[in-house]
Amino acid sequence: MYIKKRYIKNLQFSLIAILIIANFILIKNIINSNNIINPNDINVSFIDVGQGDSILIQVNNKVMLIDSGPKSEKEKLVKYLDTLNLQTIDYVIATHPHEDHIGNMAYIINKYKVEAFYAPKASSNTSAFENMVESLSRKNLKINILKAGVSSINLGNNTKVEVLAPNLTNYENLNNYSSIIKVTYGKISFLFTGDAESDLEEEVINNSYNLKSDILKVGHHGSSTSTSKEFLNKIDPSIAIISVGEDNTYGHPTKETLSTLSDIKVYRTDINGTIVISSNGESIDTSFK
Repeated sequence: MYIKKRYIKNLQFSLIAILIIANFILIKNIINSNNIINPNDINVSFIDVGQGDSILIQVNNKVMLIDSGPKSEKEKLVKYLDTLNLQTIDYVIATHPHEDHIGNMAYIINKYKVEAFYAPKASSNTSAFENMVESLSRKNLKINILKAGVSSINLGNNTKVEVLAPNLTNYENLNNYSSIIKVTYGKISFLFTGDAESDLEEEVINNSYNLKSDILKVGHHGSSTSTSKEFLNKIDPSIAIISVGEDNTYGHPTKETLSTLSDIKVYRTDINGTIVISSNGESIDTSFK
């Protein structure tokens, strides 16, 4: 009888311990607002990766990552992505093979289950590019060539993904291989431009694409060689995001670009940190992490 009572008492203690642990995990997830994604919203995180780009799109239980920032800022990228408890990334896009955009691609490919990988037909002899290709090979992932007109990226209901550039097969400037991608959710649209320079912007304008977008990811970290007035007028955004490193040696964003953007609400990762824009397809909410 004593043994039976002791067994029951131990069982009760075990159940209480399990309940305490379960409640702790639940409370932790509730407190961490990054884990709470409204299924009726699109959430776009412009991750603070210093002087580089990394953008995470979450919508309809699908995830798309555009670029991965420079290797020197890996800790920032990892810290943010870890808060989201991601297992799978449906689409990973390398806009072009500069290190400040693909520096952590090998890490992303190795850590997550990547369903599809896209990049323009451009290469580089850097270790970042070589490591990315090696990781893709180990995971038996092919590079889907990203160019204007590609329509195989599907982010689910009420969402449209249009690839507007690159249009040509050869460019002198590696920046002009940059993928220009427009993502529309309901009535709200985002334009992601990589490091597109003014001549690529002109190319896209001449192809008569509908560039009108509510949110613009400013090209090439706010360099004076991007974001021409004509291009900006075609987009007519209400919000512009500049992904840029604090006190960077390039002088980004330039005074010229900031002057061009003077009538638009501008957010910068060097000032605001990670910028998260959420939308239900009708309105826009902005928060900072």
